[in-house]
Amino acid sequence: MNLLTTEEYKSIASNLTLPCNAYIDGGFRPAISGNRFQTINPATGEFLGEVSACDKEDVDFAVSKAREAFDDGRWSRMSPSDRKEILIRLSILLSRNARELAVMESLDSGKSIYDCETVDIPETVQCIKWHAEAIDKIYDQVAPASDDHLAMVVREPIGVVGLVLPWNFPLLMLAWKIGPALAAGCSVVVKPAEETTLTALYLAELATSAGLPKGVLNIVPGSGLEVGEPLGRHMDVDMISFTGSTQTGKRFLTYSAESNVKEVVLEMGGKNPCIVMDDAENLDRIAEHVVNGAFCNMGENCSAISRLIVHRDVKEELLSRVAIHARHWNVGDPLDPETRIGSLISKAHFNKVCGYLEKAQSEAIYLGGKSHEGMFVEPTVINLKDHDDVLAREEIFGPVLSVISVSSFDEAIKLANDTDYGLAASIFTANAKRALRGASAIRAGTVTVNCYGEGDIATPFGGYKQSGFGGRDNSLHAHDQYTQLKTIWLDLADDNDDVVD
Repeated sequence: MNLLTTEEYKSIASNLTLPCNAYIDGGFRPAISGNRFQTINPATGEFLGEVSACDKEDVDFAVSKAREAFDDGRWSRMSPSDRKEILIRLSILLSRNARELAVMESLDSGKSIYDCETVDIPETVQCIKWHAEAIDKIYDQVAPASDDHLAMVVREPIGVVGLVLPWNFPLLMLAWKIGPALAAGCSVVVKPAEETTLTALYLAELATSAGLPKGVLNIVPGSGLEVGEPLGRHMDVDMISFTGSTQTGKRFLTYSAESNVKEVVLEMGGKNPCIVMDDAENLDRIAEHVVNGAFCNMGENCSAISRLIVHRDVKEELLSRVAIHARHWNVGDPLDPETRIGSLISKAHFNKVCGYLEKAQSEAIYLGGKSHEGMFVEPTVINLKDHDDVLAREEIFGPVLSVISVSSFDEAIKLANDTDYGLAASIFTANAKRALRGASAIRAGTVTVNCYGEGDIATPFGGYKQSGFGGRDNSLHAHDQYTQLKTIWLDLADDNDDVVD
């Protein structure tokens, strides 16, 4: 996609009609209470509009409509090929409205328009289309049985699903969840992050235009207390899929235990290591991967590289190259296509990240370390003396990279695993055996070798330990969590045969 100029993006922004109401049962509607909350452009502080502040009443209403849609089969029992066609039409409509969605996402979240145009929106479209294409290509099974029996193992949609979204990739994480959930035949109630509601509401309207029956996709904006908890505790919700902080994710396990023991899938935090050994080839290319992994999306990424574990023999040369590549990651206006570092999401989060920068003043700050007017933080690299430092332990969720030097491969693996998290990791080495041993030894859901990344739509994404629970996003494995397995056992014996106990 060819990028526009800043002026052209601002012109699109000034002409956008921003959605403001909840989307329930196929249409926009205000919160039952009439309450609203303000949504702000975090990069400028500009008031964007007022959005319906929903609460338990709205959750109850949305769940009842989702249940009605599921039970009458308007979507759950629609033929797989027809469901596929509707979701493909949705992907086409998303493509046709991609530019408006990109600008809306940037305004609402502070993300750079560069990221929205080149990553978030294209991958959203791809995700919906990929899961749509999989609908009529996932087969059930016939289990081995005797000649007198037939054993079928079939998948059925799990029912009404609550989807709780983060603010760092608002539209893409919505696609990661509704793609497989809708493909499976579920009805869904979505709680977007309070900070970033706009594109979810826009997508819901496009989904209805694509032919998705009313009640199948419902968007309920509001706070975690007023919407998230009632959704997590709802007795008629069959499953919750949550992406966000580990602290919040754990609450949904409590909500499930204290309600109907609904299934829960959690994708949570990370403190992801990147190991660079002394035999790693092409340090300039490695530095480019490190910078991208640490600073993309302002470091507001659960799979971001946040710990660089580097062999002491190549540390200085690697860091010098990291500094060179980091120069291209400029802080600025998110609607300027040359900007790579946009605004952090909120004043509260900005203050949290700045608190870590204050702690870093006692360390050796190799690069950056400063905040800018508004809610901007420049790319920062910090040399740590001790892996027990809070900067190496806690998830900062900002453009801050901690560097720890090691003298051996075994030490690097030990430090990589010395964390409560286990979402992603990277290893750079020219030794294939070492790479495979390391990838096996590191307790993380995704381990990349000689690159940074998360795989792609065809590979499962999720974590070990306190990074994840209950399932995976992406790939065909994502469909598993939105379905139930049922065994159907048929007796084929001739009625005249003797019955054997």
